[in-house]
Amino acid sequence: MRFIATLFSRQGFALLFLSALLAACTVVVDEGPGPRPPRPEPQFCTREYEPVCARRGGDRQTFANACLADRAGYRIVRDGPCRDGGGGGGGDEPTFCTREYAPVCARRGGQLRTFPNGCEARAADYRIIGDGPC
Repeated sequence: MRFIATLFSRQGFALLFLSALLAACTVVVDEGPGPRPPRPEPQFCTREYEPVCARRGGDRQTFANACLADRAGYRIVRDGPCRDGGGGGGGDEPTFCTREYAPVCARRGGQLRTFPNGCEARAADYRIIGDGPC
């Protein structure tokens, strides 16, 4: 009977309440059989057209930009489209360049030509060799 009387006293009630509160706050974490590898973060790429030639193993492809090549697991070989055409992987998109005037000198084969900006030079399959007019 004393036990019941102690439970209903102020000290007993406070002790019982704190014990219940502590039991409710207990968290059990199961970490499984071993360490888990970090989850890869999703990668979002812009629609910017800055073509690159990239390689994975023996496969070469032209991608619309470096982000798309990296996301597909390819290593960038050079700026601009692959010389052999290397289709697929996002390089099939049409070229849209800004009207920004930042002239570049570019070469294709033995021919030099000045373009209003780098995007237009790459879209014409020229390799940029310097800033400014030729």
